[in-house]
Amino acid sequence: MNVSIKQGKTRGQYGLMVVLLLIAGIGAYLGFKPKENDQNNQATVSVIVDDIEENVTAQGKLEPKEYVDVGAQVTGQLQKLYVDIGDDVKTGQLLVEIDPRVYAARVAADEANIKNLQAQLAGQEANVVFARQQFERYRELMKSKGVSEQDFQNSEFNLKKAVATAAAIQAQIEQVQSTLQGDRTNLGFTKIYAPIDGTVVTRTARLGQTLNANQTTPMILQLAKLDAMTVRAQVAEADVMRLKPGLPVYFTTLGAGDRRWHGEVRQIMPSPEVVNNVVLYNVLVDVDNHDRQLMSGMSTQMFFVLGSAKQVPLLPIAALGARVPEADNDQGRAYRVKAMTKAGEVLEKVVHVGLRNRRFAEIRDGIDVGAKVLSQARNGQQNDGKKKDRGYPTAGVPRL
Repeated sequence: MNVSIKQGKTRGQYGLMVVLLLIAGIGAYLGFKPKENDQNNQATVSVIVDDIEENVTAQGKLEPKEYVDVGAQVTGQLQKLYVDIGDDVKTGQLLVEIDPRVYAARVAADEANIKNLQAQLAGQEANVVFARQQFERYRELMKSKGVSEQDFQNSEFNLKKAVATAAAIQAQIEQVQSTLQGDRTNLGFTKIYAPIDGTVVTRTARLGQTLNANQTTPMILQLAKLDAMTVRAQVAEADVMRLKPGLPVYFTTLGAGDRRWHGEVRQIMPSPEVVNNVVLYNVLVDVDNHDRQLMSGMSTQMFFVLGSAKQVPLLPIAALGARVPEADNDQGRAYRVKAMTKAGEVLEKVVHVGLRNRRFAEIRDGIDVGAKVLSQARNGQQNDGKKKDRGYPTAGVPRL
């Protein structure tokens, strides 16, 4: 019985010793653990040397720079189609024929009417000659009182009437000639020729279809010059004021890998489009397409280059503190940063920033390359300052 009690005490003493040793170990660990930076457990980042590009990004759609919608100007049945989608055509090439019989009949009727009026005019001109001869004769006889005054007046009336009738017939001829010219024009419209060199990109009409041009011009096909394309990019109102005509641009497309197409801003459309209560402005960018890799309707990721610099000091955006507007100068905007000395002291400095993107800023002055700076970001948002910005041109093009 005494042996059991003694063994229980011994085990209790061992357990107490183990607990005391654990407490001592935890205390020692906490006492010797390296202390983190005071500013919300901030990490440090380094000033590195790399390339930077400041840009505005946007989504866009490709469309031909020059295109023509070829439509019918007369009503009739589509009788012949000489081209198909994808065909290259030259200016003046016959594309479409509409049934010409109705318009040919109108032209024939106008020509016959003109012949009839011309015959009437010839007869009336003969009457004018006769009336003028009679009038001249009676006028001579009036001098010797050889005819009565009434007969003389009748001859004058007949002459004027004959001249007026001839003029009326001439006016009718001119009217019918005008109608004939219009009918001939409509007859010519039954054959549609290519207005430009280009490629047939769409064809909406079908052979045998009746085209009604009385209210709207029915479109038959579209011709486009595909050697030059235009990107219609939609830029947010917060960014559009930073753009201007002539600004360099590059873009990527789905499926093209890392290939970039380069161009420049041609025009910023003044009227916006509102999509889901977001105001967007269309910015037009022209690009060469002689290799025909770009097609109408393709989606693009646009990069409007506001500025770029090679091998300059860079600091992660997370390390920039408060703005100091009163310290701005020609070098750029002023910001406060918390730099660490080799001794571990934290010094507050003012740096001037030039170009910047979403992750890095160009340091113009105020701190040297390699210096350690406290990050201003919370835990989980720090950047080690050693990797290139994977979403920007220093390391490739972002994916769509």
